[in-house]
Amino acid sequence: MKTEKKIIATENAPAAVGPYSQAIAAGELVFTAGQIPLDPESGQLVPGDIEAQTHRALQNLQALLQTASSSLAAVMKTTVFMTDLADFKRMNTVYAQYFVSEPPARSTVQVAALPLGAQIEIECVALAL
Repeated sequence: MKTEKKIIATENAPAAVGPYSQAIAAGELVFTAGQIPLDPESGQLVPGDIEAQTHRALQNLQALLQTASSSLAAVMKTTVFMTDLADFKRMNTVYAQYFVSEPPARSTVQVAALPLGAQIEIECVALAL
């Protein structure tokens, strides 16, 4: 059985700035592109610390998932990329506010740099509801 893929796009999350989609729905799954803390209206990186940037990245994911008829509650796996794992505890405190019960599986890795000088990028795979 061949599964069709559907491009997911919303103005409520930052527009793709290259040859990729904001998200793809295929069958029962939604795959998001990594979300850095860009304000979708201004296209600018949100100012502030890791907490502010984590909130924005997760809000961007939330907007994509809603457009795909999914939600953060349906997320099965996230990957978090951080430029400084010394900020892990502070990121984790914010992250826990979005995944209160039955949190998804997660990998967190430190990277040398992220686009536009972001401190964090988060991607996920969720169930389509």
